[in-house]
Amino acid sequence: MLRFIACILFVFISFNLKAQTWELGGAVGGAGYIGDLNQLNPAKVSGIAVSAFVKRNFDGYLSAKLNYAFGIISAADSNSSSAQLRARNLSFTTTLFEVSVIGEFNFMKYIPDVSKSIFTPYIYLGVGALNYYPSTVYNGQKYGVRGYETEGESKPYPVTALTIPYGVGVKYNVLGKWTIAADIGYRYTNTDYLDDVSGNYPNKNANSPISAALSDRSGEKTGVYIGAPGSQRGDGNPHDTYFFAQVSLSFTFVTQKCYFER
Repeated sequence: MLRFIACILFVFISFNLKAQTWELGGAVGGAGYIGDLNQLNPAKVSGIAVSAFVKRNFDGYLSAKLNYAFGIISAADSNSSSAQLRARNLSFTTTLFEVSVIGEFNFMKYIPDVSKSIFTPYIYLGVGALNYYPSTVYNGQKYGVRGYETEGESKPYPVTALTIPYGVGVKYNVLGKWTIAADIGYRYTNTDYLDDVSGNYPNKNANSPISAALSDRSGEKTGVYIGAPGSQRGDGNPHDTYFFAQVSLSFTFVTQKCYFER
């Protein structure tokens, strides 16, 4: 899937090199997620997010962006306000590598250093591919948990997922052709394993000792393990969601064919 997206990016960049307004930029901020270990707080930042993009502005309202993003998300039951989740005692950290194609719509006509509007709110929607790698720390050692099949999967779940980015933001023309923007964007995914938690506890006797230990960590402090085979381990929602909240800085290349309004 990532190779397919990469081909789209190449064609996008190579097409129409005489375009009137190309834009290059980068962004930094925070990442978070909503899933089995964070069910109630849709804006909880748990790691960093960094991205770079190239954008084709078709006019002052519509544009298409090719975006590459890296992020880190994490959560721990031990920090939950729920006694039930604290008893479960699971935790994870996941690295995210996303490539996406995103369409933007400005509510006001906006072309840096050209249009009368020096700022505008905007919305966006797109499609992308995600590589994700969940891990956890057990007895002071880091484990990539996918290969340990902690819910008794017949085979490891995929490392790639489809994402649907959507969000809102505001951009401002700070100087000449420079734009600063702030946005928050959520990513709906077709996987429930960003946190390595989805369904039920496995039969630990059928797994290796380390797989069994990673699947049920409830008794590490109390000695009482709650992960009976077949009992609920996840929240029952088949999809995890993650988000990026970022501030970006970009430069727009306006050619001699641009729009003059002043």
